[in-house]
Amino acid sequence: ADGALWAEGVELGRELLRLQVRGARGGERPRLPGGRRPYVRAAIPARPDELRYDAGEEAIVLGEGRVSPVPAGAWDFRVGGVRMLELWFERRTATAEGLAAVGPRGWPRERTSELLELITVLALLAALEPRQRALRDRLAREAALTREELHTAGVLPVPAAARRPASVLDHEEEGPEGQFALL
Repeated sequence: ADGALWAEGVELGRELLRLQVRGARGGERPRLPGGRRPYVRAAIPARPDELRYDAGEEAIVLGEGRVSPVPAGAWDFRVGGVRMLELWFERRTATAEGLAAVGPRGWPRERTSELLELITVLALLAALEPRQRALRDRLAREAALTREELHTAGVLPVPAAARRPASVLDHEEEGPEGQFALL
């Protein structure tokens, strides 16, 4: 019912989506503010056996390797109670069997790039959590629109055409020789 609150939620949603697609579809890759950027401070070994966080140095330790600065929010970022950096590490260092075992013998450079990008995205997502909480709190205090109000505003009922998947047959033919252009 509150247009400003709706606009704030849409803007926050766009920012979350921008971070989660990480520069795909022509967007700019996310960057930490103030020029902070995680770097490899000590080379990551071919097969790191552990992943831990050194809070004093804001560093992730992968065996003998070190990456810093890593904000605490990136390290602590969890989904469904699972720490995302630990899950990422487990999946990339798990022992594979059969044909799945065919792969790089060491720690590929691409994997390091992926880790640095993941740290950046998780840090930025963690920085948005206070805005998300504040918006949820404001929404909880707002009165929700009722079904009757949505009917009066013409939002409900949803037109039958909007319930069907889109079809090229719903459009007039165009293009060379009457072909419909799919973009």
